[in-house]
Amino acid sequence: MYALIIPALNEAESIGLVLNRLPSGLFSQVIVVDNGSDDGTAEVAQATGAQVVREARRGYGQACLAGLAHLAPKVQAIAFMDADLSDDPSDLEQLVRLFADGQWDMIIGSRVLGNPEAGSVTPLQRFGNWLATLLIRKIWHVSFTDLGPMRILSRQALARLNLQDRDFGWNVEMQAKAARLKLRVTEAPVKYFRRRLGKSKISGTLWGSLRAGVKILLTVYRCWR
Repeated sequence: MYALIIPALNEAESIGLVLNRLPSGLFSQVIVVDNGSDDGTAEVAQATGAQVVREARRGYGQACLAGLAHLAPKVQAIAFMDADLSDDPSDLEQLVRLFADGQWDMIIGSRVLGNPEAGSVTPLQRFGNWLATLLIRKIWHVSFTDLGPMRILSRQALARLNLQDRDFGWNVEMQAKAARLKLRVTEAPVKYFRRRLGKSKISGTLWGSLRAGVKILLTVYRCWR
């Protein structure tokens, strides 16, 4: 059994489209974590049939942890994706298919390998991705090309990672710890589009991008130490 967790903050315009475009029958549990929205995100998600978990404490990692706390006992693997329709929900099918072969503990959807739409990844994001993945490669000798939001990993691997970050460092903590623990990891190309609905919480502002970049680098350092 597979579960999908989608953190969402004020994504009422896009969350219904995301859920309606999920490949049919792929997930036994779809959890949308409403991270304190005030625009009806939770109501749209519920109307589309998702299980909604409300988490008022803000933070991407906090929302992911809240979703994990509501996993069904029989779930063996968990996928993550964003709620803004920048990810293509149909790409989840190839990630699940690749994961089901049993060769990998974690698969990252790489926007870099998937040739993202022009303007979908800012120059600061590209630089942050490049620097963080370079550090992971230098420290633990594991190569990634991206810190993209779409990913899937086994429940057993997730337990070993013991993720702690409550904010922007969630994805890089997952990858740095996976490299440190020598988990079986790989990447698969995924599509990525410019945001057309709603407002970005991170890359939409220079300050948000800088905060995220600093947090990513600090997270790599903490995993190393």
